[in-house]
Amino acid sequence: MAKFYEYFKENMDALGLPAPESLFGSLSAATATASTLLTQIDKFGKTVTVGELATAGTRLEKLGVIAACSAAFYVGAVIGSIAVATGRALSGGTSIADVLSMARANNLDRQWLSACLIKFPGIYKREVLGKHHYRQAMVVA
Repeated sequence: MAKFYEYFKENMDALGLPAPESLFGSLSAATATASTLLTQIDKFGKTVTVGELATAGTRLEKLGVIAACSAAFYVGAVIGSIAVATGRALSGGTSIADVLSMARANNLDRQWLSACLIKFPGIYKREVLGKHHYRQAMVVA
């Protein structure tokens, strides 16, 4: 999967979200980062922001640029982007079933994940227009 990070970053860029290579440069790094995010969301609740997690002593400091963004949305985007990158690297496409299957296989599934993916299909579908507006929709007031 030589192009994993390229595809992952392309999908995250389309969503207007940062994807530092040090956190997401490979499938294993991206999965570990998603797991870290989910552990923190499990601990602090799904309304926690990325900024709150970045200052809570985690290795997520590089994500401080999106401090007001919902951590649940961001990790949904990360999980969707992992599935997109994996799907494109292996077979050229991704469906919601692929995303949920990948999440289950890597212990990244949560009860709220499918609702997030249904509400924001641009997380995993390249052809969705306007997905760069998702970031503004997920800022926690």
